[in-house]
Amino acid sequence: MNRPTVPLAFDGRPVDGGLYLRIDRWAEHLPAPLRDLVALWSTVGLLLLAVLMLLGWWRARTADGALMARALAVPLVVTLAFAADTLLKSVLREPRPCRVLDAGPTLEACPGAGDWSLPSNHTVIVFAGAAALWQVDRRLGSLGLLLAVAMGLTRVLVGVHYPHDVLLGALVGAAAGHLLGLLSGRAAPLVDRARAGGLRRWLTA
Repeated sequence: MNRPTVPLAFDGRPVDGGLYLRIDRWAEHLPAPLRDLVALWSTVGLLLLAVLMLLGWWRARTADGALMARALAVPLVVTLAFAADTLLKSVLREPRPCRVLDAGPTLEACPGAGDWSLPSNHTVIVFAGAAALWQVDRRLGSLGLLLAVAMGLTRVLVGVHYPHDVLLGALVGAAAGHLLGLLSGRAAPLVDRARAGGLRRWLTA
């Protein structure tokens, strides 16, 4: 079946379109419970990241002001990384592979035209969160990294991203999370003042 041509700013098909199609066909033959889990992971992975953020704040209550500042900044870091990713998407304007390739039924409904593919939003978010959490607590950061890798893999398996969308998303998210996480430590004086005031019960053990 021939799909209608779409004006492209960036055409991802020559990069790894063949690999995407092979993965898509392989995903069609996964056991039904595994397909359901893969399709659900986009939501579950984000919820687990939120849990790790809360744990980061909880553990930082016994740490110095810089560490608490980084823990409190993780949601902001993720939001800024998502904003940067959205801007990059609007520049690259790569259509989703499920809209321009003759793939079979995808595990997740294909987003509409104008919902660009590169980089992967979900991958950016979780990699940014993992990189920021790494500077708060190495164990939480490691768990976040596992979530991020799983998120990237499932975004291809559900059929809505090329592999290179996920790779760029991982780079953007990790770089943004690392740099913004480092910068957030400079808010330590603000945290120290807050700890001496009415927010003490939320910022100390």
